[in-house]
Amino acid sequence: MTEGWCIRMEKGTLGNRARIAVASVLLVALLALGTLTIAVGNSLAPVFTQVVAAVRQANATPDLAVAGTGTAQPAQNTAAQQQAAQTTGVLDARSAVRETGPAVVTVVNRLATQRGFGGSPQATGSGVIIDNRGYIVTNYHVVEGQRTLEIIFSDGSKAPATLVGTDPFTDLAVVKVDADVPDAAEFGDSDALEPGQPVVAIGSALGDFQNTVTVGVVSALHRDLDDSGSTALQNLIQTDAAINHGNSGGPLLDMSGKVVGINVAVVRGSGFTGDTAEGLGFAIPSNTAREISRQIIENGAVERPFVGISYQMITPQVAAYYDLRRDSGIVVTGVEPGSPAAQAGIVEQTIITRFDGVDLNEDNSLIEQLLKHKVGDTVKLTILLPGSDSEQEVTLTLAARPANR
Repeated sequence: MTEGWCIRMEKGTLGNRARIAVASVLLVALLALGTLTIAVGNSLAPVFTQVVAAVRQANATPDLAVAGTGTAQPAQNTAAQQQAAQTTGVLDARSAVRETGPAVVTVVNRLATQRGFGGSPQATGSGVIIDNRGYIVTNYHVVEGQRTLEIIFSDGSKAPATLVGTDPFTDLAVVKVDADVPDAAEFGDSDALEPGQPVVAIGSALGDFQNTVTVGVVSALHRDLDDSGSTALQNLIQTDAAINHGNSGGPLLDMSGKVVGINVAVVRGSGFTGDTAEGLGFAIPSNTAREISRQIIENGAVERPFVGISYQMITPQVAAYYDLRRDSGIVVTGVEPGSPAAQAGIVEQTIITRFDGVDLNEDNSLIEQLLKHKVGDTVKLTILLPGSDSEQEVTLTLAARPANR
């Protein structure tokens, strides 16, 4: 007998497959001798008892995994295997939804009446309660142009809301209700996310299907929607959890129910090629949302440091296409006259590789680094000027971002 397929019997105990085989043979024999059993009374009772015991033991014994050495070993149901089973099968998001679902709301924006149109137009989106005092985070584009705001809670109850402040640059806003709130969500750490990690999106799909739950994974990190022309849509989380109109402003959750993103956009296809796509949803990282909402709650606005450039992130692919001398950092595509960058001698086509000692790359964007500084801070930039082969450092003082930027 081949050793790799044998099942070792120790201390007189049969292996799982052997017990089942013996039990089956004995049961068949008992059925064949049914009349004899009646004739001899209880003479087969001990045998029958042993068969039943063998079957029960077989059912109670853990499954056996045949090892390469030929020894039958108990299969281990480790935490890693449980997680693998969860991520390869149907994801169970019930715990996350129970944890944070009550904190998800519908935001109704009754817009100012436009000239030439009757009635009061309205837009709807989603939001998430982040503080028991009634503060709610949503997208700026959900509350833009608002005349009045109303919040619909997960239980269907309603309350008027006031606008606390907005940050069009990141497409974030904070509103507040002066009413008891059912729950408040907790922010998670978006920097700890990994591609393939399960996530849950909750929001009011199409504005009518309140607190719709969809499940997917983190598809990618540090995505930019360059064709939007908006600096707000940079450094995003990409997910294949279904995001529909009306989901804007709702939370993207990890499987513990913590908010790791604020849903902001969905891409249906390319306007240039006509190609269509599914599963291209995007969310603002929670670490950005946490900091912006903190500033809005504390100050009513976000005072954002300003360098005064437009730029494109450099990747190896971008570097190869444009024949750049560096394969990471950012390449400057425009400079605001009179800005800190202009005063420091930065011009178009300058490559900036480091911001105050931090390498600029897909994991460390300029936006993230600026969020860690305040207006008036002096920072050092490592740059490569057009036509130069050597890097140099320049120093500039961060200004306040103009209101129209």
